[in-house]
Amino acid sequence: MLTPTYPITTDRLTLRPFTPQDLHSLHAYEALPDVARYLYWEPRDLEATRTALEKRITRIALADEGDALDLAITLRESGEHIGSCVLIWTSKEHRQGEIGYILNPTAHGNGYAAEAAREMLRLGFDQLGLHRIVGRLDGRNTASARVLEKLGMRREAHLVQNEIVKGEWTDEIIYAMLAEEWNR
Repeated sequence: MLTPTYPITTDRLTLRPFTPQDLHSLHAYEALPDVARYLYWEPRDLEATRTALEKRITRIALADEGDALDLAITLRESGEHIGSCVLIWTSKEHRQGEIGYILNPTAHGNGYAAEAAREMLRLGFDQLGLHRIVGRLDGRNTASARVLEKLGMRREAHLVQNEIVKGEWTDEIIYAMLAEEWNR
């Protein structure tokens, strides 16, 4: 079981549970076609963002397989909400998890995604005791691939046209890291 003490701070960021007050800042980037481009959902209208937010608000602890920590990424100095990050406990038996992140494009290019994702790796490996954590992405999302590589994750698989996303066949790239690699 993992219930972090919130807020979680890094050098430049604060990771915290979502609140109802995050609706408009979350919608500001979830409504953008460029943000949804490589994700499974289309740009969200305000009501779809509200529905997604209601789910995120409840995802604050990992008690069992299938649970997720879904946290708001805010700038430590200003408190501005710039994105979200997630750690999903995908297998209890095999001690596996998955990380993900989404940033408002206004925050791109500053290393924030890697900083937040590094904290998700730390929680998964050091606090939950996971053996392996993956990051999965659309094969066209080269920016996200660079983030995972910056974290030291290894590119393990390139699945060619394995899913239909938004009406077209897409490739999926899988990156992974083992606990022993994290500890190095």
